[in-house]
Amino acid sequence: MGLSEFVKERRKLLKLTQPELAEKAGVGLRFLRELEGGKETLRIDKVNQVLKLFGHHLAPVPSSKPNSK
Repeated sequence: MGLSEFVKERRKLLKLTQPELAEKAGVGLRFLRELEGGKETLRIDKVNQVLKLFGHHLAPVPSSKPNSK
């Protein structure tokens, strides 16, 4: 599951609208929409503000295809 799907799923489990989650997390509605929409370039600190509400934070995870460079 990707980050955007995770946030959207958790938001729905808590029965929150996007504006409600944005307000609770202290981020803008536009940012939250971009996060849930899968935008590839987002501020990590703001992503962590949202994830903190779900008891999570961003962290590196092993990729399925190691970079051979």
